[in-house]
Amino acid sequence: MQATEEFTKVRLFVPVGSLGAGVRADEVEAALERGIDVMAMDAGSTDSGAAYLATGTSKNNRSAVKADLLLLMDAQARSGAKLIVGTAGQAGGDPNVDWTLDIVREIAREKGYRPKIAVIRSEQTAQTVKAKLRAGRIKPLAPLGELDEATVDQCARIVALMGPEPYVAALEQGADIVIGGRSTDPAVLAAFPIWKGAPAGASWHAGKTGECGAQCSTGAERGSGVYITVDAGGFEVEPLLPGNRCTVHTVSAHMLYENKNPFQLFEPGGMLDVSGARYEQVTETRVRVTNSIWNPQPYTMKLEGAAGGAYQTIMIVGIVDPLVLANLDLFHDKMQRALTRRIQRALGAAAGEFDVSLRIYGWNAVSGRPVPKDAPPPREVGVLCVITAQTQDLANQMAKACNPYFFHLPIDDDVEMPSYGFPWTPAEVPRGQVYEFKLNHVVEVDHPLELVRFEWADLAAEGARQEEGAHA
Repeated sequence: MQATEEFTKVRLFVPVGSLGAGVRADEVEAALERGIDVMAMDAGSTDSGAAYLATGTSKNNRSAVKADLLLLMDAQARSGAKLIVGTAGQAGGDPNVDWTLDIVREIAREKGYRPKIAVIRSEQTAQTVKAKLRAGRIKPLAPLGELDEATVDQCARIVALMGPEPYVAALEQGADIVIGGRSTDPAVLAAFPIWKGAPAGASWHAGKTGECGAQCSTGAERGSGVYITVDAGGFEVEPLLPGNRCTVHTVSAHMLYENKNPFQLFEPGGMLDVSGARYEQVTETRVRVTNSIWNPQPYTMKLEGAAGGAYQTIMIVGIVDPLVLANLDLFHDKMQRALTRRIQRALGAAAGEFDVSLRIYGWNAVSGRPVPKDAPPPREVGVLCVITAQTQDLANQMAKACNPYFFHLPIDDDVEMPSYGFPWTPAEVPRGQVYEFKLNHVVEVDHPLELVRFEWADLAAEGARQEEGAHA
């Protein structure tokens, strides 16, 4: 959609980087004083792993999400501004969306609100995905290879990442609140400006800049949200609280957030090109951005599919033994061999397929890369043992069998048996099932709404019907 002559500007309030992370009442009031047309934010991502999609649960506490929505639904009722939530319930699958909708309905009942709510679902059936696969319309994204039907069948849930078009369709039909399934983060913010006729380049770039709320400012710890105006020539972004600033650096740098190319961002239906964008510090706290270009391309949607697999049990020790600290790589390999042999001898064929992973925190557990040979020994390390097996009981039994070795294995067989520090007892902690992403692919669609389903909850109409029934 191109900017129209009638279009002037859109006032967008992004209250928080992710719903449930903590909307601030003072920022909401500041945004209302300035005037807002829409409040938009996402409510999740793949950052926290595949479990939330596979299980249909949120990583956020329900009370925290409700607290945020209480503030936002109050602001929506007072101002009439639209409220848009994307990737509802952390992963955007149907149960995640339902969980969020239940909270919204609960608040509406408690407060007497009667908004018109659009629910947009993007979870896919295995049959739909396999039909697209047979038609040759699914392509892999690195590092995965070509998709097969067996992998599709393994997935507990599959979602397709929506662009702005489903949100625009919901707004066109009069939605006051939109609860969306899995979506790209910038699309959730870009939808309203695009609907109103703002330039696509400015809308998409504003969406990318504001997707994490105050992270595009100098002091994300001093606020949660940002205030964005999108006009016919570009957009401006600024924080809402004193003491915080948006600068040319903080705004331009956000193009690198979860994006390998600081000048190009690929989204459903096109590519945002900011290689020629101009960033201007118009006030001490506000930045203006112009010349962001949107290049339309054939429409695709990313597919994410998650599945459950094996089970894990963990143990941890802290080590200050100078002999071990001086030979951590050697210690790692010796410990892993000892634990693997112990499981094989204790459980035999009943062990089935299993894995023992040791992660030495304070050495290379985060990077996983070899440590330079001249690196000095650390003062202390924490060693995490992760045992993966086909059932939780097997993983637990393996950990129990390994317990004395994990807590007492010396670096040198000729030294006295050491004791390493363990933080709790019992030592073994069942971690539960392991979840992983099985799909990282794109699917070609004929229309942006092809893989999307709409539902409506018109609380005003429902309330009117209830009142009529009470008077009948």
